[in-house]
Amino acid sequence: MIIRAFINVVLILCSFVFLLFLGGCATEREKTTQVRDFDEIANDGVLTVVTGYSPVSYFIYRGQPMGYEYELLKRLGESTGLEIELTIARDFDEMIRMLNNKEVDLIAYNLTITQQRRQLVAFTTPLNVTRQVLVQRKPESWRRMRIHETERLLIRNPIELAGRDVHVRRASSYLERMLNLQNEIGEDINIIEAESGVTTEQLIRMVAEREIDFTVSDENIARLNQSYFPILDINTPLSLPQQTAWAVRESSVALRDSINSWLEDFQTQTDYYVIYNKYFENRRAFTRRIDSDLLFSDGGKISLFDELIQTYSEQIGWDWLLLASLIFQESQFNPDARSWAGAQGLMQLMPRTANAHGATDPFDPEQSIRAGVSFIEWLNNYWSNHIEDENERIKFILGSYNVGHGHVQDARRLAREFGADPDIWDDNVARFLLKKSQQEYYTHEVVRFGYARGFEPVNYVNNILYIYNHYQSMAQFRDESQRDAPALVVD
Repeated sequence: MIIRAFINVVLILCSFVFLLFLGGCATEREKTTQVRDFDEIANDGVLTVVTGYSPVSYFIYRGQPMGYEYELLKRLGESTGLEIELTIARDFDEMIRMLNNKEVDLIAYNLTITQQRRQLVAFTTPLNVTRQVLVQRKPESWRRMRIHETERLLIRNPIELAGRDVHVRRASSYLERMLNLQNEIGEDINIIEAESGVTTEQLIRMVAEREIDFTVSDENIARLNQSYFPILDINTPLSLPQQTAWAVRESSVALRDSINSWLEDFQTQTDYYVIYNKYFENRRAFTRRIDSDLLFSDGGKISLFDELIQTYSEQIGWDWLLLASLIFQESQFNPDARSWAGAQGLMQLMPRTANAHGATDPFDPEQSIRAGVSFIEWLNNYWSNHIEDENERIKFILGSYNVGHGHVQDARRLAREFGADPDIWDDNVARFLLKKSQQEYYTHEVVRFGYARGFEPVNYVNNILYIYNHYQSMAQFRDESQRDAPALVVD
C-alpha cells in the first residue's frame, strides 16, 4: 500500500511537471507566433526595413543616401507617417532570417518572385517586370569584327553552358534559375556561388575585367552596367519575364495590404516613373557614379575631405562619420558655400565665429574644419557642465551649433518649468525649442533670448543623426567600423 501510494504521488507530480512544461511550451509558441502587423508598427511609429547594397537599390554618393529602393521608402514613410529604419543585409538568406526573427518588418529589395520564395515570404504588389540574362564578354577585337563574326564567338543557346563556370550571387533567384536550367538542358553547369556580400554589379565587373567568364543578372541591371562596360554582351535570355517585388511575413496581412494600397496608387503617379528612370534608364548618371571616387558604398570616399575630417574629429573624440554628417548638413561638402545669413565654407561658420576660432579664410577647407571643430570643442566644454550623458550632450552640441547655446538653454528652462526633463533632448528640450516660436513661450519669464525658429535646430539635429545612421550602416557593410572614437548611440 505504501509503495502504491508513493507511486501515485510520483505520477501526480510527473503529470504536474508535464503540464507546466506544456504551458511553458505554449508560452514560447505564443511568443514566436506573436503577430507584428500594421497596428503595432503604427503605434511604434517606426517601420523597420532591410535592403541590400547596390549602385541601383541603395548607396551613398557624394555623401548623399540614394537609390531606387531608398527613394521609394522615403515616399512610403511620408505617405504613412512612419519613420523608416533601414538595415543592410548581404544576401537573401540574411534578409529572410531578419524578417522571420522580427528584426525587420519589410524586405525592400529587387526580389524576383518565385514559387520557392512564396513558401518563405508574402510578396507585395510587383514593382517591375524583367528577365534574367547571361552576362558574357565580347571578343577583344569586337569593334573591328562584323556582327556575324562576333555572334559565332558568343553563347546564344543555353545548352552551350554545359560544363562552363557560371558565377552567381549567393542565395539569389539567379542560382535557382541556373539549377533549373541545367535540369532543362540535361547537362551539368558548373554553378559557382559568390561569397556572401558580393553583389551582382561586382560580378558583372569581374566579367568585364576578365576575372570570370559568365554571370547572370536581371536585364535592366545588366543594361545599366553595359553602358559602363561596352565589352559586355547581355543579349542571351535565360528566363521568361519575371516579376520583382518587396516582401513581408505571411502573418503581416494588414502591413502588406497597406503597402500594396500605397504602391498601386504611387505607381500611377509621375513621381514613380521619374524615380524609375533616374535609376534604371539614366545610363549617363549610372556611369558617372560607378566611375567616381565618391561612391562611398563601393569603397570610395564620402567627400574629398575625408582625411581632414578624420584627423580633426580625433581632437574632439567624435566618430569622423558624425563630423562628416554635420558638414554634409551644413554645406553638402561644398567649400565655397554661402548661406543667406552670411555663413561661409564647409562648416558654414559666421565670420565672427570663424575668426574667433582661427580661420582667416573660411573658404579654405582645412581652416574651416579646424575652426568648426574648435567651436564644437568649446560647445562640448560648455555643455559638459550641464549634460552628463555624452550621447545626449552631442545632441545639445548639434542644436547649439545651429541656433546658439542661449536658445537651447531657454528650452531647458522651459522644459524644467513645465515638468519635462531638461537633460534629455528628444521629446523634452527639443519639444520646448519648437515652442520658442510661439509668443506665450518666447515671452515666458524664464526665457532670456526671445523668439527662435525652433523647428530649424530640431530638424537640424534629426537630419544629422539620420545621415549619420546611413553612414554608419554603410561603413559597417564595408567592414570599416573599427574606429577609435566612440560611436553615438541613437535611440
